[in-house]
Order: sequence, then C-alpha cells, then structure tokens
Amino acid sequence: MVLGAPCDNTTYYVFGVADGYVSFASQPGRLMFCGSPRRYQPRWFRSPPMAGIKEENTDCTKFQNYVAQAPDGLFLVCIAAEGHTFWTRADT
Repeated sequence: MVLGAPCDNTTYYVFGVADGYVSFASQPGRLMFCGSPRRYQPRWFRSPPMAGIKEENTDCTKFQNYVAQAPDGLFLVCIAAEGHTFWTRADT
C-alpha cells in the first residue's frame, strides 16, 4: 500500500502494509489502514498499534487507542466510554 493513496473499504479488512519502494513517507512494512476522516475520500494512513483479532463490544482495558480486526474482518478500535473500555466499530 502507498501512504496517502486512495483506498476503497473502510469497514472490513482495512489493513495493509507500506510498500517500501513507493511509500517514501512511510517505513517499508509499516502497518496502515484504509480510513475516511470526516467522510472525505478514503486514504491509506499510518495505523495506531494493532492488538490482533478481537471481538466487538468486549473489554479492551489494556489496549486503549489500539486498533484490531474482528474475526469477520470488521475494523475495530478500543475506546473508553461510560466508565469502561470496549472494542467498537472504527468506521463510524
């Protein structure tokens, strides 16, 4: 993947790695994700730390602000709300 290049899926299987030959602003092999900030056209961004495969709505106390992928490929982020941390959809 190329940092900043367009991508097309911000919900499922959103992770990729930087191509060292063309991603001058990124380290080769660095984890990236396809995201759409403020609903602009999706682009490849540097990923926060990855926690692996996790279940949506489960506790993520040790992983606040990390990202993960659900078993079905859904893009997840660990957030704190209402006094607890949990994995939630990252595409909303």
